Formats: sequence, structure tokens, C-alpha cells
Amino acid sequence: MPPKTRASVSKRTASSGKDDDGEVAGGKRKAAAPAGGEKESSESPQYQRWLMKSEPESRFQNGIDLKFGIEDLKALPDQTGCWDGVRNYQARNFMRQMKDGQLAFFYHSNCKEPGIAGIMTIVKEAYVDHTQFDKKDVHFDANSKADNPKWSMVDVQYQRMTKRFLPLSELKKYHLQHRAKGGPLKEMSLFTRARLSVQPLTAEEFDFVLSLEDEEPL
Repeated sequence: MPPKTRASVSKRTASSGKDDDGEVAGGKRKAAAPAGGEKESSESPQYQRWLMKSEPESRFQNGIDLKFGIEDLKALPDQTGCWDGVRNYQARNFMRQMKDGQLAFFYHSNCKEPGIAGIMTIVKEAYVDHTQFDKKDVHFDANSKADNPKWSMVDVQYQRMTKRFLPLSELKKYHLQHRAKGGPLKEMSLFTRARLSVQPLTAEEFDFVLSLEDEEPL
């Protein structure tokens, strides 16, 4: 899900590459109905916290480096970029729920040590992802039409690094503990919907994970 600068600069950003299930990051269109006749339930939970995956290590596809770690977001103008390239309907739909001002963990994926590296803020709600129409872009979608675009993106802004890197291995230990004895991470999407590059978090999950930055590694 690579964020680019707000202007259409061709610098790759966050998880632009495929995630675990071959999904790529992308966004939401403001006030747009789901594409492909898909229905979104009005009863679906409304989340306020998120986890968004991106690749911090170089990986080339069609000659384009899909690398985009939190330091790359921090280096952009205004420390802000668009999270484009999401090509999974469920991840896209989660992005379509995002609201201005909500927080998200920046998660480093597909790397030697995956985990949470920092925090960012949603600063622009979902709008059309232009990369779906660009034949030179690795996220081009020939089935998406300008009058009925399938894919969207949001703008995110760097907020801060976590006080320490929170590795997947540590989060998994808490998940297993909480699943066995009860606790906020027992149903965390990182483990129940692991392949998704854009995941929802409950307030309890977000707050617990954030509290770990002040604790010694498990």
C-alpha cells in the first residue's frame, strides 16, 4: 500500500507491492458505492483505529522498487502521502470506512523482521486511486473504468515512531496468551485476517498494543 506524495509524483510508497495474499495496498473513494455490485452491510462494525502494512525492503516489480517504509513516509513533503495500490476488496472497504483524524499503525511487512514501526494519521478520506488507470503502474487494472473506478486510496501523515519496534513475534505471543486466557488481542485481525494489508483494530486492541512500547520485550 504505497503512499505517494499528494501530487502525482511517481515515487513509490507504502506496501505498493503484493502482501501475503497477493493483495496490494489501495484506498477508498469518498461517498462511493462499492464496485462490482458488492454490497456493504450497514450493520458492519465501524472502526476508528487501523493497521496498514507496507514493505520497508527493496523488491522490484516491472522495474519499479516497491519499497516504502515508515522512514520513506517521514521523508515526504509534509510527511504525507497517498496510500495507493490496494487491490483487495475487503482491504479497500476498510479504507472506505476511514475518517479524517483517525490513527493507524504503520506495519512493516514482507521483511526480515515484520512488526509495528510507528503511528500515522488519516488526513484525507478515501478517493479514487489513479494508479488503477496508469498502464505503466504495477497496480494498473484493465477492468477498472474511469466512470466506475474500482479502487480507492486515502492520504496518511507520519505522526511518530513507536518508542520501540513491536515485532510480530512478540505480538503473536500476546495473541496466544489472550486467546487462551482472555485479553484484548485474542481476535486481533493481524492473526485472524493475517493476509489483509489494511486491517481494523478495536480501541482496546490499539491501546494495548500501544502500551507495549513502554514495556520490556516479552
